[in-house]
Amino acid sequence: MTNPYAPPQAAVRDIVDPSLASVVADRGTRLGAAILDYFIFMLMVYMPLVAGAAAAGASSSAAESPDAVMRAFAVGGILALIGLVVWGTMTIVLMKRNGQSIGKKATGIKVVRSDGSPASLSRLVWLRNVVNWIISIVPLYGLIDALFIFGESRQCLHDKIADTIVVIA
Repeated sequence: MTNPYAPPQAAVRDIVDPSLASVVADRGTRLGAAILDYFIFMLMVYMPLVAGAAAAGASSSAAESPDAVMRAFAVGGILALIGLVVWGTMTIVLMKRNGQSIGKKATGIKVVRSDGSPASLSRLVWLRNVVNWIISIVPLYGLIDALFIFGESRQCLHDKIADTIVVIA
């Protein structure tokens, strides 16, 4: 039997655990991390392709056999594939460990859930990247996604989709 004179019992859900409270990263730091990630990817993946093409061009200008040109392209492609695997492995390990890409690690920021809890690897990969990439087929989506950073919460559209925020690590 319940006591009619007992105080009401209610669960309060709007109180944030102070241990999870974090400082949201500023827009400039996020931009710097994105630019750094872009350059690292270019160096590790695209530069070997460019080097292979340059070597193939040098081989063809020297009037060498078509086999030499194909070998130069193949070596560039293999080096690019190796670079992609190394970059992907480094990124996945950092994202799984603490919600950071290589650029985010270098700039001292990380991705967490909007309640401050750690974001899962599947949320980071699928919702923040794959779904965002699929939606980017829509014209001007990339611009709209980036402009959301100027909102009060400093969340891009892909952050809102994945229910994540970027905070100082």
